[in-house]
Amino acid sequence: MEYITAFVAGGLICVLGQILIDKTSLTPARILTGFVAAGVLLTALGVYEPLVKVAGEGACVPISGFGYLMANGVQKAVDELGAIGILSGGLVSCAAGVAAAIVFSFLAAAVSKSGSK
Repeated sequence: MEYITAFVAGGLICVLGQILIDKTSLTPARILTGFVAAGVLLTALGVYEPLVKVAGEGACVPISGFGYLMANGVQKAVDELGAIGILSGGLVSCAAGVAAAIVFSFLAAAVSKSGSK
């Protein structure tokens, strides 16, 4: 049942993004940053955490989950380090995911044949 819940929650977030692309004049970049900002805002308001507890990775994997991860990192770093945690917390909490994305992108580029379409 956890898989179904995660699939439905993640799918609904993606459907919302697709509706925004189809029905508004917003660019994909603005929608992307809006989802990240919404993840941060909803985490700050205490709304995203209950969604993560119900939906699991279905709420963490979409780009709004990136905002949730950053906001949690900032909250934790502020508790441990004080005000300097505002600047460092989000970066520290997301560093492993960003590093993995860079490494796997490099590996994919190394084994793929490039060319224009």
